Amino acid sequence: MTALPLVLVHGIRLSGACWPAVTERVGAERPVTTVDLPGHGSRRGDQFTLDAAVAAVHDGVDRVGGRAIVVGHSLGGFVGTAAAAADPARVAGLVVAGASCQPGPALARPFTAMHRVLSSRPDGGARISRRVFESVLPARVAHDIDRGGIATEVIPDVVAALRDFDLLGGLGAYPGPVWLVNGARDHFRVGERRSLAACARGRLLVIPRAGHYYPLARPAEFAELILDLAAACQERAVA
Repeated sequence: MTALPLVLVHGIRLSGACWPAVTERVGAERPVTTVDLPGHGSRRGDQFTLDAAVAAVHDGVDRVGGRAIVVGHSLGGFVGTAAAAADPARVAGLVVAGASCQPGPALARPFTAMHRVLSSRPDGGARISRRVFESVLPARVAHDIDRGGIATEVIPDVVAALRDFDLLGGLGAYPGPVWLVNGARDHFRVGERRSLAACARGRLLVIPRAGHYYPLARPAEFAELILDLAAACQERAVA
């Protein structure tokens, strides 16, 4: 049986360029592609809407054959959930990393404040953002993020697009296997048990001593994890 491909979906302000430290390992065993969501990376300047973001994920799945395991981190986890709910036939499995809490005002406020502070800078906060990523991520990953561009200007569109997104409804509408992957220190864990209960075939993995940026902070470990999940998904499909 042909190995199921993977589609990786980045978090807010980042791009598909953040993933090479993961894709180099994953790509040795399975087809893998990344996407740039609207307003990010090669699509900076495009308006972010949830429908357009879902279409970007579906396009990524189509590039690798029309059916894949979707792996989303943070914003990518919300978008991946919406994409799986919109067209379950395209999604063989769903990995939602750092996105187990329902979007709403409490989640939006820190991002809105960050946008206000960073956008007041002459460079749009690029220098500050670069230094933050360099302080919390491996040097190679921080460089990859900087190479893809940091799209602070997209924050208001993302906040508006997710305001009415029903995470629990999206998880419940997807009948396939879902893995919720959260760092033990990730504030986005709030509500993870409700998210797990909403899944038809869900599993929760909490990673010790990890925070919100676990997939990028420990990319080799995350690559092995999603390879294991992909193998489990393929075994279930064969069975």
